[in-house]
Amino acid sequence: MRILSRYVLGQWLRVFLLTAIGLPFVSVLTQLTDNLRRLLGRDLSAGTIALSYLFALPQNIATMMPAAALFAAVFTVGPLARHSELTAAKAGGISFRRIARPIFLASALAALLCYYIGEWATEATTRQLELQKERQARSVTTRYNFVYRDSSGWVYTVRSLNTANNAMEQVVMEWAARDPGAVAYAIAADSASWSPRNRRWSFRHGASHVMLPDGQALTMGFGELRLKAFTQAPRDLLTEPKNPEEMTFAELGRYIASLRNSGNNTKKLEVQQAVKLALPAACLIIALFGAPLAVSAPRAGAAVGIAISLGTTLAYLLMINLSLAIGGSGVMDPLVAAWLPNAIFLTIGAWLMVRVRT
Repeated sequence: MRILSRYVLGQWLRVFLLTAIGLPFVSVLTQLTDNLRRLLGRDLSAGTIALSYLFALPQNIATMMPAAALFAAVFTVGPLARHSELTAAKAGGISFRRIARPIFLASALAALLCYYIGEWATEATTRQLELQKERQARSVTTRYNFVYRDSSGWVYTVRSLNTANNAMEQVVMEWAARDPGAVAYAIAADSASWSPRNRRWSFRHGASHVMLPDGQALTMGFGELRLKAFTQAPRDLLTEPKNPEEMTFAELGRYIASLRNSGNNTKKLEVQQAVKLALPAACLIIALFGAPLAVSAPRAGAAVGIAISLGTTLAYLLMINLSLAIGGSGVMDPLVAAWLPNAIFLTIGAWLMVRVRT
């Protein structure tokens, strides 16, 4: 690596780390200020509230990382242009694209880091909601009269669940494909027990019903039945359904497939899943936009750099929120809606790169 590349990368890392840590803290403090009265009304201690917002940091870091990449690009290229270092490099035969290459490579790595932090942040978000009593923690051992839908399309209606003895009572399992010509299944059992060793449920004393397309029904009783499809542990069945923010990309995909198989509208969830990839990619795309933009105003100071970065960040976040609304309403394809802001900034960034004198 050339000395110039190491210098540029060092400048970029310094600004990136500062903003990647500082911006999420500002965001968390803003959320804390807005919600403090409501949280205190739930009789939460100051320590619990503070701890809950520590768990909010990973998600805020992932959300703010594209902004950190933008700040780093602007405040790396801007001073180089202002101090005539770009001019000196060009005089030595080094083009702007070559100078900016470490910035773009580092931004691509930041995009990968953003994705993995976002995936890991789902568990932290769940813990945050539990501490703030937005959802019940997994401290209870029983649940009554509930319906559970798994990712393969099975729907389970359970009279009672007890995790202390890993047992369920009065269980009805149904599977019906959306195709009217497909075979449907229904299984009813008096009880079921969970084997932690085999991670399987054993259903006892029930009957299996097969509904053929011609309307004929076949029934067969059983003393014990094991289903490979139902692998959820008892503790997993205690919790209420997760929010999309609490699901990883793969978990949300399975949940969407399950709802789609049942005939539900999944547009809103599909665009939220697509954003889980589009947001990390914005780290690179916004850097491609910000670096040539900083060159266009070489005499501008830090205040202008901050204005450019904040304005671009606010515009991007506004466009993401609009995309969520448009894609969720079905006006636009969810995948197109999620990636539209990136496409707009990529187009403008490419145009700015072409205009930069090399």
